Amino acid sequence: MGKQDGRDRQVTVGPIDDSTATILHVDMDAFFASVELLDHPELVGKPVIVGHNSSRSIVTAATYEARKFGINSALPMSIALKRCPQAIILEPHFDRYHHFSKQVFAICDELTPSVERLGIDEAFLDVSGAGRVIGSPVQVAALLRQRVRAETGLVCSVGAAATKFVAKVASGMSKPDGLLVIPREQTTAFLHPLPIAKLWGVGGKTEEVLRARGIHTIGALAATPVDVLSRYLGDAAGTRLHDLAWGIDPRVVHAGADEKSVGHEMTFETDITDPVIIHRELLRMSSMVAVRLRKAGMRGRTVVLKLRYEDFTTITRSRTLPEPTDLGRTIYDEVRSIYESLGNDRPVRLVGVRAEQLLDAADVQLGLWDETDGWREAEDVMDAASARFGRGAVTPARLIGHAATERPRLGQRD
Repeated sequence: MGKQDGRDRQVTVGPIDDSTATILHVDMDAFFASVELLDHPELVGKPVIVGHNSSRSIVTAATYEARKFGINSALPMSIALKRCPQAIILEPHFDRYHHFSKQVFAICDELTPSVERLGIDEAFLDVSGAGRVIGSPVQVAALLRQRVRAETGLVCSVGAAATKFVAKVASGMSKPDGLLVIPREQTTAFLHPLPIAKLWGVGGKTEEVLRARGIHTIGALAATPVDVLSRYLGDAAGTRLHDLAWGIDPRVVHAGADEKSVGHEMTFETDITDPVIIHRELLRMSSMVAVRLRKAGMRGRTVVLKLRYEDFTTITRSRTLPEPTDLGRTIYDEVRSIYESLGNDRPVRLVGVRAEQLLDAADVQLGLWDETDGWREAEDVMDAASARFGRGAVTPARLIGHAATERPRLGQRD
């Protein structure tokens, strides 16, 4: 959900013609932090940070009270505690986040068959066909928010608009615990006063380029000729941003879209230069990614290595496999190869492993002679042992005695 802290909140009050606002974007409010607070109601209203209680770790999530101090996800914990020394740190519990995510998405699925999941805590809904059963888009959104609160104890915000882009902007503007409806005819009036950073696809460098040329708002960008924007940003980016600035977004809701990636990452207590330690962590995380893939019945076509160095420089490198995989050994072989190709001289603060381009395992055709059969049998044995005796009952020999603390990366984030 980014850096919103609720100070610029906008919500729809009173009757409104919502007949053209048939795309909803639902976003759970401070999802990870809110789930943790279900077990700690005494901390509601206080600045709470979710993350590992170590100066070497990073913030996983923060309540709105903490965000007002400039604390956001991915911020180093040491900096977060300097900004807000009174903040309370709670350890993350990712199994619970998955549990509540499934509950929320189940509610969405009951309201409309057109649900496009975005990571673990947000989704697009097309409610154009819900009128005869439930009611108008506003009524669907109100029922959704009511059921989420009643059935999970959590709170969500909803944006309703004629396009996905505007619905997502609206949900962000309505946080926390709000509903903002933007009818089609009000799209440009809503968008044009907003800063250009609100445009989907405008990152730090693009914003810098635009502001250097006097383009500070979406309206100013909309008023800039496409050929001029193309000179600044390139043809594709210039055209796309110009369309978005005028509310033009042809994307439709793709029902059934789910997590786009499965991954894990871990921050070391001290910067690491020993490749043996890094290899061991890459193997551990590769194994964990593979377990999650097999449980989900998915295989990944692309593997990604993430490294964050001592100066917080972060890089990602990916490699596409000849065949999609759900085997930890295959994932490990690839990410280790990527790591070794980068050189091992820089101290590493964080490592991560991710599988992308996920496919249903039932749709993957393997070759007649699968060279991974031996590893597949071994990992099937580990899965069976874990199912019977608990996670970690059987583990690769190189990992015995080297447990570490990790932080899963669950697709698109809170």
